[in-house]
Amino acid sequence: MLTEKQKMLVGELYCPYDPELIADRERAKTLCFTLNNTSPSQKKARIALIKELFSMPFDAWIESPFHCDYGYNVSYGKGFYVNHGCTLLDAAPIVFGDNCLLAPNVVISTAGHPLDPEQRASGLEFAQPITVGNDVWFGANVTVCPGVTIGNNVVVGAGSVVNKDLPDNSVCVGAPAKPIKAI
Repeated sequence: MLTEKQKMLVGELYCPYDPELIADRERAKTLCFTLNNTSPSQKKARIALIKELFSMPFDAWIESPFHCDYGYNVSYGKGFYVNHGCTLLDAAPIVFGDNCLLAPNVVISTAGHPLDPEQRASGLEFAQPITVGNDVWFGANVTVCPGVTIGNNVVVGAGSVVNKDLPDNSVCVGAPAKPIKAI
């Protein structure tokens, strides 16, 4: 029998009110709170908090405020930058390649709720991984939905909603986001 955390990580419906998951979220939210209340001039302290939150060897820069659910499901390559007001709902893995840039207020959410009203009312959730290639730039207020893969060298225009995979070497805009130009 799988634990609720194991169910979450393999993409099955799970209960987010499980004590282990609550503790994991409290850890991440405490680290986010500390990061959000650490002065931008305290670069070493901020980088240490980011590395602790994500357990990644690479330096990254995250502007405050920033929020995530778990931290341990986020991985990134070199040159990762997150601007003000971003949220990563990482119940499933979110994988960023090298040189990924998130403009203000980007939301990347692996989490979702069942369409069936009884399942949804019961509090169950699901999560599907999101993969982002190298050299990707998300404009301000972009939303990325569960289960999406974004290719290399992609620019996603401000305000776009990404609910389907996006191809390499493209500029994509809209709700839903679609390629409008090759790079």
